[in-house]
Amino acid sequence: MEFALTPEQQEIRAAVARLCQRFGDEYWLKKDAEGGFPHEFHRAMAEAGWLGIAMPQAYGGSGLGITEAAVLMQAVAESGAGFSGASAIHMNIFGLHPVVVFGSDEQKRRFLPPLIAGKQKTCFAVTEPDAGLDTTRLNTRAVRDGGHYVVSGRKIWISTAQVAEKMLILARTTPVEQAARPSLGMSLFYTDLDRGAVEVREIPKMGRKAVDSNLLFIDGLKVPVADRIGEEGRGFHYILHGMNPERILIAAEAVGLGRAALNRAAGYAADRIVFDRPIGRNQAIQHPLAERWIELEAAELMVLRAAAAYDRGEEAGPYANAAKYCAAEAGFRACETAIMTHGGMGYAREYHVERYFREIQIARIAPISPQLILSYIAERVLGLPKSY
Repeated sequence: MEFALTPEQQEIRAAVARLCQRFGDEYWLKKDAEGGFPHEFHRAMAEAGWLGIAMPQAYGGSGLGITEAAVLMQAVAESGAGFSGASAIHMNIFGLHPVVVFGSDEQKRRFLPPLIAGKQKTCFAVTEPDAGLDTTRLNTRAVRDGGHYVVSGRKIWISTAQVAEKMLILARTTPVEQAARPSLGMSLFYTDLDRGAVEVREIPKMGRKAVDSNLLFIDGLKVPVADRIGEEGRGFHYILHGMNPERILIAAEAVGLGRAALNRAAGYAADRIVFDRPIGRNQAIQHPLAERWIELEAAELMVLRAAAAYDRGEEAGPYANAAKYCAAEAGFRACETAIMTHGGMGYAREYHVERYFREIQIARIAPISPQLILSYIAERVLGLPKSY
């Protein structure tokens, strides 16, 4: 049983950290204040080949696993880029996994190389205002009309839609009342984000201003049949294959951001002098920081456990959900403790930890709430009755 990264994985971590040094605290502070997608960072990651880390080599990727992708994303967040940096490349890393698994060779040749090279950006259009996490109840419709589908509906909390050229979209091709069961009758498409048929309205939000979140109004979007992934009506099944990697990567990012906050807090505690002594000499400061280190270490092991299970083709659902839960909570407590360690300065933007605290909320909320994770574990692992 191995609890350490391999030399190759350690080199990935070190190389990503070196690249991220080119985008320091002032870069992300400015992005947080002014907004604007971090195109320079995205371009640098693409040029270094990192966007294709978990994509097949045949299409320009590195052919590595979700474990290596998690190492990469944790290093990005830990550099201080936080979720502003991680979310800028998150979709490129995992988003087209359903295409990798279920797309045709022609679709992979058409879709994957531009994404890996950073020439295209994409967004993940699944969540809807009236459906929330009950994806089987989504209302966006795709009606077949010859060689096209005509798509209409609404999507919400769609990241990077302001800058994306493509989108992975889930829509109903069979009304839910006519489907054999609610999870059937939905189809998955990877297609152009045609702004003539899609209004993209940005949502002002709490943090991560560098990466936009949006409400999409889709009215008569024509999608070629050639852009449908797999069989009609099986889209929900295909989306499920991307959910575990997404949870694992979000968890890795939460660990990274928690580590960034903890490192800042420990440094401040060592340097800040009050009553003629560094505040880090006081156990009331030391002990919470030590607890946060322990929690983050445990969360990282859970992330690696989940990633290893996924890469080996084992049932990874319980581990992926548990990793996301553990890491989000550990990251949140680390960011909160970092603010309290800084005292009043923790509230000041120049010390960065308040930005970390705002961004870590993403890991707790998305893509699934902690309450639903607990319900999943109770039902699927412990065998308890379904509660919702």
